[in-house]
Amino acid sequence: MSKVVVLGGCGGIGSVAARAVACGDWFDEVVLADLRGDEAAAAAAALQADLGRSGISGAGVDATDPTDLARLLEGATVAVSCIGPFYRFGAPVLAAAIDAGVAFVDVCDDLDATLAQLELDDAARAAGVPAIIGMGNSPGLANVLVRYAADHLLDEVTAVDIMHNHGGEPDEGAAVVKHRIHAMVNDVPLFIDGELITVRLLEPSGQAHVIETDFRDVGTFPVFPYPHPETITLPRHLPGLRRTTNMGVVFPLAYFEHTMAVVRQGLAEHPHAAIADLPVDDWVAEILAARPRLLAEAGVTEPAGCLKIIVRGTSDGAEHTYVFSLSSAGGAGAGEGTGIPAALGAVLLARGSVDTPGVHPPEAVVDPLELMALAGEVIGHFGIAGDGTGGVPIHIEHVLPDGTSEVIELAL
Repeated sequence: MSKVVVLGGCGGIGSVAARAVACGDWFDEVVLADLRGDEAAAAAAALQADLGRSGISGAGVDATDPTDLARLLEGATVAVSCIGPFYRFGAPVLAAAIDAGVAFVDVCDDLDATLAQLELDDAARAAGVPAIIGMGNSPGLANVLVRYAADHLLDEVTAVDIMHNHGGEPDEGAAVVKHRIHAMVNDVPLFIDGELITVRLLEPSGQAHVIETDFRDVGTFPVFPYPHPETITLPRHLPGLRRTTNMGVVFPLAYFEHTMAVVRQGLAEHPHAAIADLPVDDWVAEILAARPRLLAEAGVTEPAGCLKIIVRGTSDGAEHTYVFSLSSAGGAGAGEGTGIPAALGAVLLARGSVDTPGVHPPEAVVDPLELMALAGEVIGHFGIAGDGTGGVPIHIEHVLPDGTSEVIELAL
């Protein structure tokens, strides 16, 4: 009997991950776990009825209580953590899974949390627990597509620039906004010319790296330095890499600019406060209160998003560039883009496709071709396929050494 526990199963990302792991026959039991136990039970019953299957249940859990986590994880095959913000919950929840001897996957996108999780590698190895961290969109799919380029397109990868844009989701949870604020008040690492430098998104050091980029199916937007962990994990696994950046934005741009303005004002009002002492909950309330108006003024009525990755390197001694674009419009946003990859990671763990004990970023242990094949089995259940075949197309522009380009089509 295989059992998966989806922590944060009632959230915008966790609910998608729960549906994705439940839509196939990979797990006999699917548990939606959330602080709101009644909501988890109701969501599980609704999902079970919608999918026409048995074995889906809900459970309450307090992720701040190690004893409660241990109770919940007892007997599980895989734990999927979608509980944010990860700078608070990333390492403790992983530690609980290691203690319980349960394979683990999460969507951690905070740099400091990733570093703390990697410190648990020895403990995971000793316990025989395989863990995939950051298996969402960015990080997650971004890492896997870079690995695909390294394995199948280039002899050596020398530069990776990751850019992401999403918006228009019906709701944004406080944890999502807290993560965004966390990105604005902490150092952002950029791997430039083989060296790690740090900038601050709201300060001149970060603003100097802001560029305009075109996102397929979404539009042209400025992107800002983000402290996502690809900048520290990719260089560890691709020895020829000399550059890795991660840049992001949220649309409508007025909403992202409002967020920056609230944080700037808050920092100005508390110039000597430690980050832990900042009134972040007040900032979140102010940001979310303005969101409906800003979306309405921009005419944004449905979610969309795009992950864009520019990979440069050499093949047969010549320079090549591959530009990957994975976009969705008309109904799919951050929940689908992040929750589905986490579910795919859970299935890979349950299958034994990822079975090396330790704490791993996706590029270290996920086979891109297996992930793409598995994604085709899952994505059709969400009605977001863009090509009519049950998959979401990955548009790849290949820029050849002579400057000409060709288009390569893949699909998840």
